[in-house]
Amino acid sequence: MKRLAIFFVIVVACTAIGWATYVVAAPAQPPLSEYVPAGALVYMESKDLSTLLGDWNSSTEKKQWLTSDNYEVFSRSRLLLRLKSAGGQFAAAAGLPLDMNFLSQVAGERSVFAFYDVGNLQFLYITYLPSAKSVQSALWQTRSKFEPRSAGGVNFYLRRVPESQREVAFAVSGDYLLLSTREDLMAGALKLMEGKQDRTVRDEQWWSQATSATGQAGDLRMVLNLEELVPNGYFRTYWVQQNITDLKQYSASVSDLFRSGQQYREERVLIRKDDLKQASSPEGESAAAEVVRLVPGDASLYRAEANPTSHAAFALLKSKLLAPHSGPVPSSQVAPQVQLSSGDQGSGTDLETRIDLPPGDGSIATSTSSALKDLLEKTPVLATLRVQSTALEQAGVFVRMHSAVVLVARSEWNQAAVQSAITDFIRPGLTTSQLGVGWRQQAGYQELDGLWPLVVSVRDKYLLVSDDAGLAQEMLANLSRKPEGRAADLLAGFNHQMERKSFARFSNVVDRPSSNVGDAINRRGEPQFFSGTLVSLSSTLAAVSAEKIEVRTEGNKERQTVIYEWKQ
Repeated sequence: MKRLAIFFVIVVACTAIGWATYVVAAPAQPPLSEYVPAGALVYMESKDLSTLLGDWNSSTEKKQWLTSDNYEVFSRSRLLLRLKSAGGQFAAAAGLPLDMNFLSQVAGERSVFAFYDVGNLQFLYITYLPSAKSVQSALWQTRSKFEPRSAGGVNFYLRRVPESQREVAFAVSGDYLLLSTREDLMAGALKLMEGKQDRTVRDEQWWSQATSATGQAGDLRMVLNLEELVPNGYFRTYWVQQNITDLKQYSASVSDLFRSGQQYREERVLIRKDDLKQASSPEGESAAAEVVRLVPGDASLYRAEANPTSHAAFALLKSKLLAPHSGPVPSSQVAPQVQLSSGDQGSGTDLETRIDLPPGDGSIATSTSSALKDLLEKTPVLATLRVQSTALEQAGVFVRMHSAVVLVARSEWNQAAVQSAITDFIRPGLTTSQLGVGWRQQAGYQELDGLWPLVVSVRDKYLLVSDDAGLAQEMLANLSRKPEGRAADLLAGFNHQMERKSFARFSNVVDRPSSNVGDAINRRGEPQFFSGTLVSLSSTLAAVSAEKIEVRTEGNKERQTVIYEWKQ
């Protein structure tokens, strides 16, 4: 028995030593980017595509989204119709339906997509898939319908459809499955895999600049050649964000998604064509990080920005608190209705409309706003903080939105000058005299003595303006907190879990007047944009409790970190 135990220990030790020797001696697998020919516009890489695809197929979010109003609208969008058309042409060329079963069969572990033409959706796909699985796929079983070709000593298969000018090529090289919509891309990739020296995507400046500026690749990586993509007509048409003007300043970008437990983290790096003309002030970045400590725990939305211009600070105060408005009315797509009447104007019950004075335009004269503008120019602002929250009124019908703005100055604020400038700004829209624009002292802040809710508090370099005393008191109570975050150009957050119900109730009230009109115009009953499309998307992503974003600038690099928190 003792000899048997000794023999067992020796076997285990030898096995461990042998495995350790194999791990050390085995060459590291080369990155798939070494097999991607130059010329790509979009590069996407996954550490385990099969797992990602499986997680999406089994997720609750997918099931809910496919039955939501949001998907109903998306299914009729130009983008999806375009993708369906291209998918149908690909299926005709491949001789197989492009469905989830096909994708599951060709999805391996380490995988890469490289798009060379976003208009015609020409791509190269390489995935690490054991050859035993590759030869069991439906694609391999239909190889007899393809024309055989060879490149780099490896056979591949090609099929063309003359009507659509589409072609599909695939190959199995060792434990790699390759799929492409261009013969030259397939041939080039196979030659690179066999060791032929040729230019790859790694040799291009946009790719190397973007990837060298970041660290380890995430579970999913996307690299964009913005220098070539932004002028592209197809990209400009189908880019969902519709922020082409902002993207013009960048030449490339890389985005890495990391999945871990109850958090998804996205690390982005955008490469500017040129350095910023005006470098961001470190003092302002520190001020932005410090002012975030004032955000209450139950705030729906916050946004802190470093080094704002005086114009930006003035516009923030005006739009959120001093003269809020919804902006210009969008042009109507419906012909006006003819209202037949007797021609009488006005009503005997209308006792509020003055007929002895010309109607006012509701605008604020430039002279009344100059005092506030002058104050902001004389007192340079290092950072701004905007905080918003919602609350259901006691009647349970309307949702009240509250806002607060904090301006962090380089020097201390003059309280008397602040109150005087704000009073001069709001007086024309509230009163013809001094009624309702006086200030009364409360515990820690001053508020208007009229019906207009406005609260002002000056604490050294901090100026807080809010339309809700409760929100202002919560923020002032947080002044004693210690700053925790790192200096940044922008810090923002959104509490989706807390805001979902309020947004649904508010959007239902907003869309209610137009619901009957919309149903009459569109007999299909297309969902309302806010209460239908957006609320259904919010319901689909109900498990996402919050989102945070941080933006920092380093020379010609803009680094963005986006964190999605999932419910525990």
